[in-house]
Amino acid sequence: MKAFLVGLLFLVLVGILAAVGFAGWFLLLPLFMVLGLLLRVLFVFFLFVLVVWLVGKFVLYVIHSLKNI
Repeated sequence: MKAFLVGLLFLVLVGILAAVGFAGWFLLLPLFMVLGLLLRVLFVFFLFVLVVWLVGKFVLYVIHSLKNI
């Protein structure tokens, strides 16, 4: 019976917090953290690919410039 009352109290409190609007953001916080980490990893990956591409373009430009001398 004690566990039932604690569970009921918890659900009522979560319902009240959801009505206020705080719990909606608070319960999504782990999702936002995971999405933030995922976006950071994707950003670093695309930045790495861009840097490799730019270095390759620069090397090809230098090689082409040296052939024309």
